[in-house]
Amino acid sequence: MPPTAETGSLATHIVTPGRNIRFLNSRVNPVLGNKRRHCVKTITNDGVGTHVPTQRHVSRHDGYVDGAYVDESRFEPVELIRASRTVVRVGLMLLTVGSGSYRVKNSMSQMGAALGMSSVQAQVTVNEITATCHRGEIYRTEIAQTRAIGVNSQRIKQLQNYCESLTPLGEHADSHVLNERLKEVEQHLDAIERQPPLYPAFANALFAGVACAAFAFLNNGGPVEISAVFVAASLGQLARRAFLHRGFNQLAVTMVAAAVASGVYLAISNALFATGAVETLHDSGYVSAVLFLVPGFPLMSASLDLSRLDFSAGMSRLAYALLIMISAALSVWAVSATFGLEPTPTEPVALSAWALLAFRMLASAGGVWGFAMIFNSPWHIALWAAFIGMIANVLRLELIGVGFVPQGAAFFAGLTVGVLANMIAPRIRVPRLTLSVPAVVIMVPGAAGYRAIHYLNSGDTLQALAYGVEAVFIVIAIAIGLTMARSVTDLNWLRLGREQH
Repeated sequence: MPPTAETGSLATHIVTPGRNIRFLNSRVNPVLGNKRRHCVKTITNDGVGTHVPTQRHVSRHDGYVDGAYVDESRFEPVELIRASRTVVRVGLMLLTVGSGSYRVKNSMSQMGAALGMSSVQAQVTVNEITATCHRGEIYRTEIAQTRAIGVNSQRIKQLQNYCESLTPLGEHADSHVLNERLKEVEQHLDAIERQPPLYPAFANALFAGVACAAFAFLNNGGPVEISAVFVAASLGQLARRAFLHRGFNQLAVTMVAAAVASGVYLAISNALFATGAVETLHDSGYVSAVLFLVPGFPLMSASLDLSRLDFSAGMSRLAYALLIMISAALSVWAVSATFGLEPTPTEPVALSAWALLAFRMLASAGGVWGFAMIFNSPWHIALWAAFIGMIANVLRLELIGVGFVPQGAAFFAGLTVGVLANMIAPRIRVPRLTLSVPAVVIMVPGAAGYRAIHYLNSGDTLQALAYGVEAVFIVIAIAIGLTMARSVTDLNWLRLGREQH
């Protein structure tokens, strides 16, 4: 009868018929080189134990001990290793599609419980995970990293719902049951990874055009400017997606996409002006053409992570978002400097009060819907996000119109988005982030941020500081509103020791 192996927290037990040999420790002898000195405790059937020091010649390369082959995997917690890798895999899949750190940790804990682990502790950044999985007294720590950072609302929804649907297994679960669960989970994760985006590249580009065209109206653009922005943003997103899917550096791709979008807009505007089709075409429209590059998911996720004092995730995500914005702004500045333009704000289009309200509602809903579709959201999620964003953004604009400071209006808009998203998301079984982020992206002052970097590069420090401070304060106000809404609607959110979804 061959020996069997069990793994404990402090030592390896080799169990043979009639005798239990326990290797208490093993070390390399500095005199004997690769000869290892073992302290072996032999326990006979009568329960009497003796310590017998022995010397064995252990090959480091061929896996033989005293000429006999030893299968080292027999002395390792193979099931724990496999389960730990699956837990980390779930975390990485969520990171690559834009999920916040609290959701990543929560889903990893749910998956760990479903695979017979007593606890899972994780440290998460924007693209790295360090996780320790415990099963009883033994544990395994893994470090993993991903280079792919993006947004995919559909995948976030699938992964979260799947992790929530799994029933926990005890840490003493039967080996056969655990292996069957591991097989089932791995097959399901493989199926999720194989799924292509919901929408083809051309449709995705049109969604970006719709979102930026809505931005153009909200930035006081007219029909001609809105049309030019739609074409320019669509082509910019088409180029961006093509390069990203081929594995190019994200910062370089962002600069190329910004150059394409702003360059196409300016080419259209100059062509229309040269042919006499229009008398004027405001130059700041090229800023609206690149607002599809605003990193709304990382910005909002960073704010929520920081609100829970998760600095490793929040600061790294914030740094990533700032790098994306700076890359786009530098590219826009280079194009505008070539043409000698400045992204100065323009006067609003003359409309009656009711017409302005109606167009603001339409533009707000259309912009949020466009961003939600860029994020690969299913139609029903995009429509709910558009509804929430329309109410919140129109409220913000009306408050500014009656004299509220922009930061105060942004706070109430963020609070409104958070409350509505936290009420609707559980009822339609979708992550809150997939509703709240598209709804607030339309309010992120991307134009102010781009103008700040433009004037900074042009040497106009005071203008750059004014626009930069405005952008920062508005983002902070939106984040505070979202955080307060989550705290009011979910008391567990206030308990920093527990990760909630």
